[in-house]
Amino acid sequence: MLCAQIANETKMELAQQADTDVHVPQVFLFHLMSWPYLPEGFDERYDSAWVWCPNSLYDPVRGHVLYNEYLRTLASAEDLGFDGVCVNEHHQNAYGLMPSPNLMAAALTQLTKRIRIAVIGDALPLYNPPLRVAEEYAMLDVMSGGRLIAGMVIGSGPEYFSYQVNPTYARERFREALELIIQAWTRPGPFLWNSKHYFYRHVNIWPRPLQQPHPPIWIPGVGSLETIELVAEKRFAYMGLPYFHIESNRRVFERFREACGRYGYNPEPQQMGWGVAVYVAESDRRAHEEFWPHFRYFVRNCLKGIGLLPPGYTSEQSALAIVSQRSSFLSPEHTWQDIDRGYYAIVGSPETVRDKLLYCLEYLGVGVLMLGFQAGSLPHELARKSLGLFAAEVLPAMKRARNAKPTPAESSFRPG
Repeated sequence: MLCAQIANETKMELAQQADTDVHVPQVFLFHLMSWPYLPEGFDERYDSAWVWCPNSLYDPVRGHVLYNEYLRTLASAEDLGFDGVCVNEHHQNAYGLMPSPNLMAAALTQLTKRIRIAVIGDALPLYNPPLRVAEEYAMLDVMSGGRLIAGMVIGSGPEYFSYQVNPTYARERFREALELIIQAWTRPGPFLWNSKHYFYRHVNIWPRPLQQPHPPIWIPGVGSLETIELVAEKRFAYMGLPYFHIESNRRVFERFREACGRYGYNPEPQQMGWGVAVYVAESDRRAHEEFWPHFRYFVRNCLKGIGLLPPGYTSEQSALAIVSQRSSFLSPEHTWQDIDRGYYAIVGSPETVRDKLLYCLEYLGVGVLMLGFQAGSLPHELARKSLGLFAAEVLPAMKRARNAKPTPAESSFRPG
């Protein structure tokens, strides 16, 4: 009875959101959990912050403090008025300290009561068996009272070096694992599963997810044609990742809309999301002065090596599409003016950040924002100050902005 009651309440809440928030952006607090203590000159002495970055550079004592600070920041999203939080998975790197986003999500189920918890996501080809993802996501959904958003990812190129997984079968394994997980959630067990890469005599997961038929599924991407096609076909939500020029993101979303059209429908804004770094201070100048040194640390150090593409990781057509976007990817050669004009980060006073975000929502046509307030070596105190200003002076205005159009100063926001 209790489960049925919770499930019904969750359905009613989602139905109300569908009725009332169709044109209101859903705003999520995204946290990468980067390592902020790489030594001076790291970018000159080391080839990458991924895979072969020496783990002697990690200090577990400092790491203990960081994890607790990062979790408190995420949990604060509920009181600050966000719709949800996002965590994600990366391995053997200083870029993002979450080899298991499910552990972070489990902690957040106990630290929050209302907001959505988006795991974006578990890298399915790295899991053997992928049934573990089905079980853990179902467990998180039950623990949270039906608040999980289940992210499924293929995983970035470096992960395949870290886990010694053959990238040639990444796409096949991803599709099979995704279908297996959905079947495990929706089909009465036990049943037999037999596909090219996975065989199970008994698929019979306990617990089952609270949300029926299953939690919402988000799939992030950087423009791979196969990913776009799959998300459009299955009518999942496509999440555009940060660190690309806004024009590149716009082209990706246009491709996604075209793919949806081939399946006979137009995607709602809430079926598309965009991630971007944000920093708010009392003035534009102060925001730049406080944010830029720490964002530069992130670009020069943490992003180094993220573009590793192992042979066979993607098709020739998608590889060409990805390579064609590399010039638009954030790099140490970018000046602050490049970053500002390309919307690699949105930085400024509350008014500037509000107007730029509303402009980007209209320009990209998305209905979900995943905003990162912790960048590189940014001190916790500055991140919290920025987050507080955003919640007090930016977020309420965005929530009121039904069918928001660009401001009269639209021309000043045009990407350069």
